[in-house]
Amino acid sequence: MKTKPAKLNRSLRLSKEETRKYSERLVSLANPVKVNSISNQIINQDIFDVIEFLPSGFVDLMFIDPPYNISKKFNQVSFREMGMFEYIKWFDSWLSKVVRLLKKNASIYICGDWKSSAAIFLTGSKYFQVMNRITWEREKGRGAKSNWKNCSEDIWFFTNSQEYKFNVDNVKLRRKVLAPYKDENKKPKDWSKNQEGNFRDTFPSNIWNDISVPFWSMQENTDHPTQKPEKLLAKIILAGTDKGELVFDPFLGSGTSAVVAKKLGRNYIGVEIDEYYCCLAEKRLELAETDKRIQGYEDGVFWERNTLIEQVKNQKSKVKSQKKIVLC
Repeated sequence: MKTKPAKLNRSLRLSKEETRKYSERLVSLANPVKVNSISNQIINQDIFDVIEFLPSGFVDLMFIDPPYNISKKFNQVSFREMGMFEYIKWFDSWLSKVVRLLKKNASIYICGDWKSSAAIFLTGSKYFQVMNRITWEREKGRGAKSNWKNCSEDIWFFTNSQEYKFNVDNVKLRRKVLAPYKDENKKPKDWSKNQEGNFRDTFPSNIWNDISVPFWSMQENTDHPTQKPEKLLAKIILAGTDKGELVFDPFLGSGTSAVVAKKLGRNYIGVEIDEYYCCLAEKRLELAETDKRIQGYEDGVFWERNTLIEQVKNQKSKVKSQKKIVLC
């Protein structure tokens, strides 16, 4: 770091000593391997170089966050914007190769923006069952003067067959009830009341507006330019896997999928070409050994954005008030 970060900046960083330490944990493949030898490991290689060495039929859930079709620099690696059909060809060149890694009942989630979403659908539908398109609100940035502000991204949900897992009860969203309805016995219907307010656990939809993009005051934040929030991965992993199953990520980045998998008791394997990002992921995984918290996920449910924060604020306010009363 050239400049000292602000006092409240909690973004994760690496010293030179840490980089050396974590780089020793990384794996590279030169021969075919069995899944047990690479489970819960980060492979520091290009997915094109490593794919032939990975075993078949070991993945329960594959999360893919590839470079979108825009020119962008990822530390030491750059991606160049292409024409639509050239991007589709590039997309197919690696997606076609990872199909054999999947179990028959595996789920596949692929991220994209509005420019790459069509390529994801056209390519993904060649190999998988198309189940849904999730759109999540990526509220970040100050806006655009000559166009609509781009504040949403897509996640395409595919399955490897008609047999797949979707744990709906694991991914319900706790919402505030503004107009509580009671049954004929004057009891709450499908909602509960407590001192913080009225809440209902609702079924998940394909519109996600409860996600906060990591920023400088969040401990999960890194300097990776397209880092996905832990809450987003928690929804996907809880929906598509049970404890002990395996999550595979061929474009691991700073490691969010692996970190969340570990926090939720799943196994993981990640592939990432950039060594620095691999080391960031290893540091996050080390921290996850003692800190299992996922912002926005508490008591087995996902909370609306800011709802749980307000609850905590109210609770702290009540404790302060009680202290004042005692002191008086």
